[in-house]
Amino acid sequence: MTSLRFVEKLRDLVGSVEVVLSDIWGVVHNGLEAFPEACEALHTYRQQGGTVILITNAPRPADSVQRQLRKLGVADDTYDAIVSSGDLTRHFVAGHPGKKIFWLGPERDSSIHRGLDAVIGPLEQADYIICTGLFDDETESAEDYRAMMLQALERKLPLICANPDIVVERGDRLIYCAGAIAELYRELGGEVIFYGKPHRPIYERAMELAAEQRGHPAALNRVLAIGDSVRTDLAGAHGFGIDLLFVTRGIHSEEFEGVEQLDPASVKELFGHPPRALMRELRW
Repeated sequence: MTSLRFVEKLRDLVGSVEVVLSDIWGVVHNGLEAFPEACEALHTYRQQGGTVILITNAPRPADSVQRQLRKLGVADDTYDAIVSSGDLTRHFVAGHPGKKIFWLGPERDSSIHRGLDAVIGPLEQADYIICTGLFDDETESAEDYRAMMLQALERKLPLICANPDIVVERGDRLIYCAGAIAELYRELGGEVIFYGKPHRPIYERAMELAAEQRGHPAALNRVLAIGDSVRTDLAGAHGFGIDLLFVTRGIHSEEFEGVEQLDPASVKELFGHPPRALMRELRW
């Protein structure tokens, strides 16, 4: 294993890349505002013939994600398509009509069951749980849900995690996500089904959308993922067999502060399987 250096420009990595699968939160925006240089980098790559699929653990369907991106200042021409863990979760719900759901998450994620034959009810009557996040992610952590998860465990309820992220950035803070509750439930012995990175189905769907855009499938060695999470982005890309550009400005920013180059031992400790390159923030 060799040392791992920072690169400055996306254009130095994408000469033979046909498709970019880019994370959103932490790469394109921080939950409060867009990163203009990142948006410009993806837009320029598209202008030069590349295809950009945004791949996100947002627990909402793609059209809801697009509306949020527009509000944050991310233009539609930054990308070709969006695939979200919310889309895949909705597919699960659609495949289980008439089942009673206990929905665990904030009201802003209500689009997860919009237009579906979903019966929402209390935990005591549910057939399974859909977890899109914490009820109040500004003040709560997963531990606040331990008693609830123990109750669910007694009833042997499956938990469908619509966002495998443990934390995300919101401005300069880290906010807990559905993945934190899902991991607690799994540690307690509960059954968890994850939709989103690092799990394979979201990558398969992204590649289908890329093939639709390009008119043909792209070889995996001509695909580059971009992300800021070791647990979801890096593990997911490695498991799917594609390279990853790791952006350090996101949830791991403190670990990379002042670092210019990583020696082999540090690479193994931080990443396990190293990314193709490091970049502080995405730029063309």
